[in-house]
Amino acid sequence: MTLPRATYRFQFHKDFTFAAAEALVPYLDDLGISHVYASPVTTAAPGSTHGYDVVDPTTINPELGGEAAFRSLVAALRTRGMGMVIDIVPNHMGVAGDSNGWWQDVLRHGADSAHAAVFDIDWRTPVVLPVLGAPLSEAVANGDLSLDRKDGRWSVLAYGEHRFPIRDADQADAETIPLAELLARQHYRLAFWRVANDELNWRRFFSINELAGVRIEDPAVFDKTHALYFRLHDEGLIDGVRIDHVDGLTDPIGYTRRLRERLGPDAWIVIEKILAADEPQPLGWGVDGTSGYDFMEQVAALLHDPAGAAPLGDLWEEISGRSAAFEPEEFQARQDLLSWQFSGQLDACVAAFHAVAPDGVTAAMLRRAIERLLWVFPVYRTYGPDAPASDAAIRDAARARVAELIPPGEASVVDLVLAWLAGDGGADTADAVRRFQQLSAPIAAKAVEDTGFYRYGRLLSRNDVGFDAERMGMTPAAFHALMTARARDVPRAMLTTATHDHKRGEDTRARLAVVSARTDAWRAAVLEWLERDDGGVDEADRYMLFQTLVGAWPEEGMTPDFVARVQAWQQKALREAKLRSSWEAPDNDYEAAAAALVEALPDDPAALALIARTVAMLEEEAQANMLAQVLLRYTAPGVPDLYQGTEFADLTMVDPDNRRPVDYAARAAALAGAPPAKLRLIADLLRLRRDDPALFADGDYAPATVDGPDAAHVLAFERRHDGRVLRVAIALHGRRPGGATRVAFASGHTADAAMLFAAGSIWYAPA
Repeated sequence: MTLPRATYRFQFHKDFTFAAAEALVPYLDDLGISHVYASPVTTAAPGSTHGYDVVDPTTINPELGGEAAFRSLVAALRTRGMGMVIDIVPNHMGVAGDSNGWWQDVLRHGADSAHAAVFDIDWRTPVVLPVLGAPLSEAVANGDLSLDRKDGRWSVLAYGEHRFPIRDADQADAETIPLAELLARQHYRLAFWRVANDELNWRRFFSINELAGVRIEDPAVFDKTHALYFRLHDEGLIDGVRIDHVDGLTDPIGYTRRLRERLGPDAWIVIEKILAADEPQPLGWGVDGTSGYDFMEQVAALLHDPAGAAPLGDLWEEISGRSAAFEPEEFQARQDLLSWQFSGQLDACVAAFHAVAPDGVTAAMLRRAIERLLWVFPVYRTYGPDAPASDAAIRDAARARVAELIPPGEASVVDLVLAWLAGDGGADTADAVRRFQQLSAPIAAKAVEDTGFYRYGRLLSRNDVGFDAERMGMTPAAFHALMTARARDVPRAMLTTATHDHKRGEDTRARLAVVSARTDAWRAAVLEWLERDDGGVDEADRYMLFQTLVGAWPEEGMTPDFVARVQAWQQKALREAKLRSSWEAPDNDYEAAAAALVEALPDDPAALALIARTVAMLEEEAQANMLAQVLLRYTAPGVPDLYQGTEFADLTMVDPDNRRPVDYAARAAALAGAPPAKLRLIADLLRLRRDDPALFADGDYAPATVDGPDAAHVLAFERRHDGRVLRVAIALHGRRPGGATRVAFASGHTADAAMLFAAGSIWYAPA
């Protein structure tokens, strides 16, 4: 097993297989990458473009080439001294269609299935399957359902494509039993899709009916679903894992400790975990750290000028009529999502608490306490009696936030719930606490990232996965404190600035970050944009469209491809915001009006000229930000990850745009010839990491002292180990500091800022 020095993320699917990745191993080696970091490799739903809808965790996906091709890829890596890290998905499995044999067996045999314990199902009622386009009686009357025989067994077909097994006891007589009566005998209940939020009796991933929660806390389920991973590790085929959505598990800390014990001390283990602004790193979990959303937020905040908060907030209020602050938007979104998409899960949570509540505490009291806590909960979740001390601070913060929302006389009920979250209720309250923790995480994620961030448009580069949208920027001193702690506590955590989940490419954000320092010119451009014919589209939506156009504007301009990409983003943004359209009830007229605005742009010279002028105004500083975030990713304490294709400018939008095919031939040719500035910087920094891995893996982080009129716009530090030193300096917010600003490095070296930045906005040099 080898610790990664630098990883490269591949998104595998049927059109990008292990064989395709194997052909790129020489390029990755030339670039300086040590490990491939693979999206899930287990068998996923047919045609999956991401792999997180796992249908068989015991096999490697044949669409990717299967185990033989995976072994061939790993062998090619090992030949060059490189390694493999895989993404694993312990929280949920894909259950759409009939490709998941375990789920199909559960539907066929019910609670007696050999796989029943795998899924988090309430077996007091049949498994609710919300797949119908109408109520069951109407679907039967319309002929939407039919009996079908395949491979000697009867099943029910819905709409000619969705197949559901008939239980063994009904196989012999299935053809003679009226369809409605036959369905009533099954271990499942086919239902109208709209009832899912209220009636679902099994845990799903967020609000996705196609992904069923897995009971990984059961030791037998843990062993069953992880057997492949352990075998790959034991055979030396993988060096570590990234754990998807760890906060969805019943006991994340217990799970990660068990995984560490099984994989051993040398495996690299990182977790996908969203840290709130003041939430500490996951210490004591048995992991090397997070997968880097927190680092992405920290770098992005550093590149934004805090002074932009007020003028951009004023502009947003003026345009939208809504608050300049994000907090009211988040609060409303939490209320909406809890009511609209998680009411059934809330009902189950309240019932679990009421079952163990003392006399005098009614279900209605508990509902009021629980829902209000979920409206204001400051982090994804707590972790129970064995969790770090930070859990207590989280509960205290939740108590303070909820105080003004509690009905008179019911504060004690909130205190009771919080005490049980602390473990004071013992084993009797374990199920209730689990339900709260597995509800608070999706409420936070869906309300903030998948709702609030699409409603709030002060500056879209501050709305991304794991970001604190309330904060516009971060001071160099605050960044230093975080990096110093990172070097001390999680020096092997992942560092990333682009992921398969990001809402804007790293360089889209880098360009929009410049707006925070150029607010007057930006305001003028925005007001000119909003003077155009609105086409019946709300000003706030048109403003967010302008930000997206400017942020993602490609070098070739408004091509048909770019029009289609922006329209796809726009539709998703409108539906995720749930203000004027939604996935459940699309407003086709409003969406068409919004799409028409984009469709008309290629034939509007004035609009194109405005966008081009605005991009040009930002571009020099945007390029500086692009290089700054690369420099920080490869010199800060941790293991840097390069998301596929982002060695070139990453001007993508939300998925699936950020998973578009990558032209690797162009990147390999550029690396071998005359690479653009971003690729050249990545290669240079990876060479430094390859030549002196101990400096980056074990070196400390020593902030420099900056004095002078531009001190707030300079970040400088050293990485030091065993007498070797790397010095780094970055000019921030488009300011090129003069000689009156001096930098004093911790090792004693001093320099004029003007000298450091004579050739550009970044500077680095081994001592």
